[in-house]
Amino acid sequence: MACRSVIQILTRGRGSVLGAQATPRAPWVPARLRNGLGYRRTLRTAARLMEAKLLSVEELFSKKSFQDFLSNTEKEYRKAFDAISRDVLVEQSTESDLREQRTLVSRLAPLIQAVHELDIKHQEITETEALLKDEDPALRELAELEKQSCLHDIRALRQRVLTLLVPEDDTDQSDLVLEVTAGVGGQEAMLFTAELFDMYENFAQHNGWSFDVLEHMTSELGGVRHASASVSGPASYRKMKFEGGVHRVQRIPKTEKQGRIHTSTTTVAVLPQPTEISFTINPKDLKIETKRASGAGGQHVNTTDSAVRIVHLPTGVVAECQQERSQLKNKEKAMQSLRAKLFSMKLEEETSKRYNQRKVQIGTRGRSEKIRTYNFPQDRITDHRIGLTVHDVKGFLLGEEPLGHMSSALQDFSDQEALMELLEGRSQDGSSGL
Repeated sequence: MACRSVIQILTRGRGSVLGAQATPRAPWVPARLRNGLGYRRTLRTAARLMEAKLLSVEELFSKKSFQDFLSNTEKEYRKAFDAISRDVLVEQSTESDLREQRTLVSRLAPLIQAVHELDIKHQEITETEALLKDEDPALRELAELEKQSCLHDIRALRQRVLTLLVPEDDTDQSDLVLEVTAGVGGQEAMLFTAELFDMYENFAQHNGWSFDVLEHMTSELGGVRHASASVSGPASYRKMKFEGGVHRVQRIPKTEKQGRIHTSTTTVAVLPQPTEISFTINPKDLKIETKRASGAGGQHVNTTDSAVRIVHLPTGVVAECQQERSQLKNKEKAMQSLRAKLFSMKLEEETSKRYNQRKVQIGTRGRSEKIRTYNFPQDRITDHRIGLTVHDVKGFLLGEEPLGHMSSALQDFSDQEALMELLEGRSQDGSSGL
């Protein structure tokens, strides 16, 4: 699943692997983005940079660098397999070394098996092609059917190989904390922020995820100054991780009397939600304050100290919650938000070097990066990281299939970039990197 989309990109794109240049061609858009969305692909800087690396799957597998990568990976597998199955060099090996070899074998075994099955299918198709020259028409017909079957199997096996090669982010299966904050544009920015928050809530419902509001600060005209929610469900972070950044809206505000188009922004943050086991916080580092809830909310507002504000003293990170009547529940939600913020800071620090090159194409997912424009007069949504434009803004803001298609396209490019990064790393250090 992780690489089905990658193959679709690789199958139609053209470009280079490991620096080999090719004649530029118009970048490809996945078929699912062409169905029912009325898309228009635009060539932007990010798209041109990505285009230079696209290869068809046939070109990728025919590349000597790619075949060398698979060959060297198989050698590493054989060496590790011999070490644990025949007790090779046991006297010189420590228990930790053997444990490492066992781990390597278990991780590489599915890939090696797929490569071997692919080799067998290539051998079968070579034998079948010889039968296509036979004088017996019936035999030639059977041979043609067998050839088509082999080609189908080869495509499937190549897909499996690429799926096993593309690494999955450690946080892909995590839950997440979503934050939206109104930016430039005053009341119009707040109204757009409310629309985005509703879009993500609908997207969560569309995918069968839970959507638990942590904060919701409204404006005078019904907009949202700031809101956050905990989103839980299968692969929720994987499908939403590329939403982080600055979203820009261009439209005529409801308060505009002269019909002028205004530009406003909303900042979206998507933070992976760690478990308490994987990420702990020292209680001594926390300053917990209680206060009375403010704003609209019913009888409990301004009557009890139910609102909770938690400050992480070493970093100054703050999390608040006043959604619930219970102070205990508000504290639990504030801690959930704080844990996600601190965990995200830790991840950004650890992966800053890794994403230094990839952020040109797919972005840093940071708060300050302008990632998408919603242009109402032109009825278009443009993602600036991959240069993809789709139409029907109102349909997109419903938070259903169109948003899912955009998320898939971003994941396509991210997976393809990860594969190229893997091959480049292998060529530089001579290890499989798996």
